[in-house]
Amino acid sequence: MAVLKKIVVQDFRNIAFQELEFSPKVNCISGNNGEGKTNLLDAVYTLSMTKSALASSDRFNIRYGTGGFRLGGLYEMADGMLSRISVSLTSAGEKKVIRDEKAYARISSHIGLLPVVMVSPSDSSLVNDSGSERRRFINAVLSQIDREYLSAIQQYNRYLEQRNALLRDGSPYPLLQEVIDDRMEPVARAVHDARKRFIEALSPIVSEYYRVISGGVEEVSIDYRSDLSGGTLADIFRVSAEKDRLFKYTTAGIQRDDLVFRMNGQPIRRSGSQGQQKSFLVALKFAEFDIMKGGAGVAPMLLLDDVFDKLDIRRISNLISMVTGRGFSQIFITDCDASRLSSLVDTITDDRAYFETAGGTFTRVG
Repeated sequence: MAVLKKIVVQDFRNIAFQELEFSPKVNCISGNNGEGKTNLLDAVYTLSMTKSALASSDRFNIRYGTGGFRLGGLYEMADGMLSRISVSLTSAGEKKVIRDEKAYARISSHIGLLPVVMVSPSDSSLVNDSGSERRRFINAVLSQIDREYLSAIQQYNRYLEQRNALLRDGSPYPLLQEVIDDRMEPVARAVHDARKRFIEALSPIVSEYYRVISGGVEEVSIDYRSDLSGGTLADIFRVSAEKDRLFKYTTAGIQRDDLVFRMNGQPIRRSGSQGQQKSFLVALKFAEFDIMKGGAGVAPMLLLDDVFDKLDIRRISNLISMVTGRGFSQIFITDCDASRLSSLVDTITDDRAYFETAGGTFTRVG
């Protein structure tokens, strides 16, 4: 596993400049809301995934009034060697990802080198928002552990853009659309099959984690829904052809895939309380950790942002017990309550570091 030993953050969100050294085990960041706790975790996430876990556009991460941001991380890799990673973005939108002074020719080649799992309040969008958020979740996991999946989803999206452009123009080149459709078929099937295997593996792990967190009060499950479950892409396109022409975009395919999260057989969006939904999302992300650990062969870094919020003391205690006994790697935890954070973390390990933040400035306090 890779361990982040040191980070340098410049003009990222509300952080003007910060240089911090971390514990290889547990790092705790406390402070009031809006002071920068989440921004620091997102900087760590960006060094792994080359983009924010929270912002829809890279430019939203640039500190107001500056010309761009730069992130730098010093990592101890699984082989014991040190590696320097940097991610930078200019206000003009030029992004560079560099490893040991050599820029990647393709930024996507970096994905998977530094596996990471982030749990944050924004995860509520996985339950409450559209299917695009749940597809984004699947893609973020599988892209880190399966290079063939990453290639297939990138190819499919390129073909989809071309197909939609033809539909917007009234499909003046029907033979070209047939060629695109033929090329989409194998990559769509590869994406579908990978997603199906992933959910089949993920669902029972989520169920077990949820049982531990909740104390076995409820049962949860995940259903995978896809147009491709009912036939080939060619069949689907034939059925949707008239609708595609009418709406001028591709109305069927894996870009419509979705997940249904259930609690006691009912959609958790409607039947789950805030605490139950939070417990489910934590279970989902911890299951993601297990899947990634098995797929990548190393334990991902775990980022827990305000993870204790909306959980009662019983569920918090169960969560801490789970973290202690599951062999997690380097962990970053944020919380508004510094006393609560220290009382919980001190039971996990003696190897920890404490930081406090105010106005985007971080101070190590222990």
